Amino acid sequence: MKKPKTYVGGQAVIEGVMMRGPVSIATAVRTPSGEITVKKDAVHSITERYPILKKPFLRGSVALCESLVYGMKSLSYSAQAAGEEEEQLSSTQMALTMAVSVVLAIVFFLAIPTYAAKFIPGVADSAFRLNIVEGVLRLAIFLLYIWGISLTSDIRRVFEYHGAEHKTIWTYESGEELTVENVKRHSRLHPRCGTNFLLIVMVVSIFVFAF
Repeated sequence: MKKPKTYVGGQAVIEGVMMRGPVSIATAVRTPSGEITVKKDAVHSITERYPILKKPFLRGSVALCESLVYGMKSLSYSAQAAGEEEEQLSSTQMALTMAVSVVLAIVFFLAIPTYAAKFIPGVADSAFRLNIVEGVLRLAIFLLYIWGISLTSDIRRVFEYHGAEHKTIWTYESGEELTVENVKRHSRLHPRCGTNFLLIVMVVSIFVFAF
């Protein structure tokens, strides 16, 4: 029988990548000495204790929150392993960081486009035009944000690891051996990329809310 395919997700971290499967999560980081250190942990999802959270409309929110937590832990570990920080963030510091990030996202991607669109002449008179302009402003802010942070050398380095993560997942899902030569042949773009998904949702939401 054909072995079922195991889907793997991940994200770029400081000088490395984090990969997450159904039961394990691993973070590989290049240390200042040039060696690669790997930290592996088991995945513990709250949905295993509370199966009701696997139901539609609940599982997405739970998955997002868990991804944020695992992502922050991996980023904290990578910063320490890469020599950027002396110690990892505490649970309180990670919770505060995520809270501030959510607030900033609401301000920049919801509040600002919503109120700015109302000051454009001829827009507030039509709900259709108002939603279109709000969506375009939201998309423009998102693209400017991505472009702006890409100008810094540290973030550009993280983006490079992001592309390497996609190429590695492509290699794994193609059933090929994980070697540098095989990884190089694959695309740095991946259909399950969270950033691509966010961009698609933003574009689709413009037309959904307009109509």
